[in-house]
Amino acid sequence: MDNLSHSVVGLAAGEFLHRSLFDEATPQQQRTRRRLLLFTGWAASNFPDLDLLLTPLLPAPLGYLLHHRGHTHTLLYALPQALLLWLLIRMLWPSARELLKQSVAARTGFLLMLALGFMLHLSMDFLNSYGLHPFHPFDSRWFYGDMVFIVEPVFWMAFGAPMIMLLPRRALKIGFMALLAGVPFYFAARGFLSWASYAALMSIAMATAVSQQRAGERGRRGLVLAMAVGLGFVAVQGMSSTRARENVAQALHGIDAESRLVDAAMTAFPSNPFCWAFVSVESKSANGSYRLRRGVVSIAPGIAPVAACPSSLWEESAHAHHAPGIVLTWEERGSLERLRRLKAENCFFEAWLRFARAPVVNEATVFDARYGTSTQGNFTAMALAHSGDRVCTEFIPRWDYPRADLLAAPAQAGRGH
Repeated sequence: MDNLSHSVVGLAAGEFLHRSLFDEATPQQQRTRRRLLLFTGWAASNFPDLDLLLTPLLPAPLGYLLHHRGHTHTLLYALPQALLLWLLIRMLWPSARELLKQSVAARTGFLLMLALGFMLHLSMDFLNSYGLHPFHPFDSRWFYGDMVFIVEPVFWMAFGAPMIMLLPRRALKIGFMALLAGVPFYFAARGFLSWASYAALMSIAMATAVSQQRAGERGRRGLVLAMAVGLGFVAVQGMSSTRARENVAQALHGIDAESRLVDAAMTAFPSNPFCWAFVSVESKSANGSYRLRRGVVSIAPGIAPVAACPSSLWEESAHAHHAPGIVLTWEERGSLERLRRLKAENCFFEAWLRFARAPVVNEATVFDARYGTSTQGNFTAMALAHSGDRVCTEFIPRWDYPRADLLAAPAQAGRGH
């Protein structure tokens, strides 16, 4: 999830928690507690992304693919991160340190916000198709929410608008509200966001802002409404994703009944429960091949046909296959034997397979089809040439293979059933 979404949700959680606790003994302590909970909410909601500092441990692109959303995005390693954040606050913020010594309410709020901030980060990162493995080292599988676009304006509007209403100066409120409205307007004008979605976003921002403005000095009405909007949006997206995946499975079965659909990575369009991009992975073990397809599906083509889905997020090819509510735009076939052989022979490719959910293996390069149909502009692309001659390092994390279902030899697959 984008860090703006992480930030506004963390700040709103800190503000809500502050307003839910008993008042401190003095106005100064009250102000310190509010700043402490706001900072903790923001910092804990972004802290796991410091794993970007670990990317130099492996050559590109493996450093980013395997260490971003890596150990810092697990429940176990959230504990030392929380301890580190607490130590930094204790060492560098004397007034907060004194408040935490004196006030039970402040200590309670701080510990709750510290835990909640890290949980919010992991939960929000789970929502999209990139995935994470929160239970490592006990369970190193990838988990994919496939529900929410990785940059989601609904969170900006729902949580950002009421927080803007809490700013002390009218000029700041006007400026930030204009920015909040202007950024999605730009995305809509560039074809990344539908105008219907933009109108819905403005309605959400207005509702949460007005609600918080009318809530009074200690009120939480706008913040509660923001939480309801956020949770409701995720619930709707979850149901829509399930429906879209079912439609994809049905359409692909109609095209080739002999293929077995092993996965369909669903990517939501921003603030749009109707339109979904997908990458399907099908296995044809009888002839030793697998197939990847990309396309766009609408779960309500009568209301929002595929052609109405934001154009800048997908391109219809000249050879696209159309079915009711679905367009297939790209297809690639691969050899299961070559996939397994390269895994055994090339340790860098083996490491890359610990990330790849939709692996495309060409003669000289590999890439994940979730992020494009070629190596150009695809951050997952890796050259195969000479990589087998290099020595792998000890910094390759032991995540499970997303495509273990394709990598298992036929005899192993049979025993697994």
